[in-house]
Amino acid sequence: MYTALTFIGFTLFVAFYSWYKLRKEKLNSKDGYFLGGRSLTGVVIAGSMLLTNISTEHLIGMNGSSYKNGFIIIAWEVTSALALVVAAIYFVPKYLKMGLTTIPEYLEKRFDSTTRTLVALFLMISFIVTLLPIVLYTGAINLESIFNVSEVLEVSKKEGLWITVVAVGILGSIYAIFGGLKAVAVSDTINGYGLLIGGLAIPLIALVSIGDGNPLDGLTKVYNHSPEKFNVIGAKDSVLPFEVLFTGLIINQLYFWSMNQTIIQRALGAKNLVEAQKGLLYTGVLKILVPIIIILPGVIGFYYFGDSMYENQDMIYPELIKKVLPVGLVGIFAAIVMGAVLSTFNSVLNSAATIFSIDVFKRHFGKNCSDRKLVKVGKLTSLILAIFAILVAPMVANAPDGLYQLLQQLNGIFFIPIASIMLAGFFLKNISAMGAKVALFVGLTFYILTTFIFKVDIHFVHIWGIEFVLNLIVMFAVSYFYPPTQEMQQDNIVFVEMKTWKYTKPMAIMLCVVTVAIYVLLGNAS
Repeated sequence: MYTALTFIGFTLFVAFYSWYKLRKEKLNSKDGYFLGGRSLTGVVIAGSMLLTNISTEHLIGMNGSSYKNGFIIIAWEVTSALALVVAAIYFVPKYLKMGLTTIPEYLEKRFDSTTRTLVALFLMISFIVTLLPIVLYTGAINLESIFNVSEVLEVSKKEGLWITVVAVGILGSIYAIFGGLKAVAVSDTINGYGLLIGGLAIPLIALVSIGDGNPLDGLTKVYNHSPEKFNVIGAKDSVLPFEVLFTGLIINQLYFWSMNQTIIQRALGAKNLVEAQKGLLYTGVLKILVPIIIILPGVIGFYYFGDSMYENQDMIYPELIKKVLPVGLVGIFAAIVMGAVLSTFNSVLNSAATIFSIDVFKRHFGKNCSDRKLVKVGKLTSLILAIFAILVAPMVANAPDGLYQLLQQLNGIFFIPIASIMLAGFFLKNISAMGAKVALFVGLTFYILTTFIFKVDIHFVHIWGIEFVLNLIVMFAVSYFYPPTQEMQQDNIVFVEMKTWKYTKPMAIMLCVVTVAIYVLLGNAS
């Protein structure tokens, strides 16, 4: 009962605070609804980026994976810092200069309107098929486990998960549909720092308990129990070989942190370039700290439970929460977990609504429609996508390598083809619109065939790297026969102040040094 009361109390507090901060906002204009009125600050951007990125697919999926595979999966996190440095120094200044609301807008300026529409539709499909259902399902696993929903309602575990999925889906939709990006960002900031504090508390309390009051003694015991789990260099046959850092992983990270609408939309809504760069680089710092929350608990779980849960790795984190947290804190932590689910869910809904309204509807169905109408279309889009996600969510159960690995495999279908044409657009002047369009479909087909149909014996992240090179070859070949017919469109409208943050370079260097140091220090942990 106490757990439920603290859960409801914290959830209501976040809702009330978000309403209070937004009560005077104008949410019926395009910039107001989709970009938070171009008023976001560095701290809000970092909190929102982190929470949009870190959700229950990380808490559940990555802790489940580290329980089984150890620290080798840290690459997904710490290499993000390098991509965020590139985003802060190179990509975001360009986006803000162009006054972009969506990433596909850039593709129209660089290639043509068909490329923009194709990528917009690709992104919409990727949201519905991959991210939204996995976020909802992992959230439901955690909440069902903490509150024993199925026992309380006297239904089967499967029905309990369904009920939880629907409840989370409805709540997330309300935030995204009625509040726009600002509501998402404000609620994210509280939940984001709540997640950091609560997430750090789990391993800390566990280590204090294991070390009889001394967390360092606890960490030493966990390390001595299974030193091989602390090694960050993955073997060739592991779930994440070290070599992938230099093939497909870097392309994926560049795409995710520099070109992914769901993430970069926060920086596009920045008050000015200084705040955008602060937000990106603060996020880089947080990403280096985040493994303490989403990888270390899984290894602590191995200390407690041994290999008894290898067949059900995605249950390790909920079990650890119940084992180490005092009853009074379980409810608050469940509310923070709920916030993490809602954050990613409503952020993706908001981004999908932005892309559909601006890149598809306005261009093809309502060229002269008002901002108010665009916002209405955005809200309707969010509602339809939310219903789809709720229906698809239970279908992602029982992923063989865990839910996080499944999410990454599915992401590759869309991320790498889009990353290829974005990077070619920025760095290769001779690539034509026809080359970009053909590469999109060639890359997509190649990846689906090699990953899901023929099961080639190459790690899927290496396949990303191969696909990227193949896409470049296709773009060069097609562009040779169908050369570019238009110059890049440049608008000379200044939307926000474009002065660079004075600490950009020192922070960028610090993040690069720390990332390399992690690999040097933990490279031979075992």
